[in-house]
Amino acid sequence: MTVVEIVPVDKRRSKVILDEDFTLVLYRGEIRKFGIEEGKPLSEETYQEILREVLFKRARERVLFLLKSSDKTEQELRRKLKDGGYPKEAADYAIEFLKEHNFINDENYGRRYVEFNSERKSQRQIQYELQKKGLDKEVIQEILREQPVDEDAQIRAYVKKKRIKAEEMDFKERGKMMAALGRRGFSYDAISRVLGGIYSED
Repeated sequence: MTVVEIVPVDKRRSKVILDEDFTLVLYRGEIRKFGIEEGKPLSEETYQEILREVLFKRARERVLFLLKSSDKTEQELRRKLKDGGYPKEAADYAIEFLKEHNFINDENYGRRYVEFNSERKSQRQIQYELQKKGLDKEVIQEILREQPVDEDAQIRAYVKKKRIKAEEMDFKERGKMMAALGRRGFSYDAISRVLGGIYSED
């Protein structure tokens, strides 16, 4: 691989852009230490040395720092590392370190997420958000089977919060309410069940 360009990121660090559409972020002292210059090749031996001596440790420290503020999934951490200019090898090393020490577990993350959000988010919304975070669809469905979301209770709470009286809702208003609940991710069955229940009680 060849060093195409070295671009300053801040006063201390620069992006080393390689010809394989590949980027490393290194401190300027490290760039000098490894003899990295624009237009010159970067040998595989030097690249592996950079990984071992610099990037593996730095990637590990980065993910540990990220986990201090909040739990994250493997995909979220990999995305953060990629955005920070860490190559895949460094990301793999850091993630493997976390797994070996039980610092991350996507399934456990999903269980905590469902437990925390089951009283304020619909099942569809939870599933969508967990999939975006990288959890497998089947794993999410299994978690939701074990920890079901009580959508009926959430819908009742929403209706109560809006101070809506069943006897005063006409067809149009009921349609608007159903649409609003649908946009929040609640299933048609749950919405119909609860709104129907409101009418049957009055």
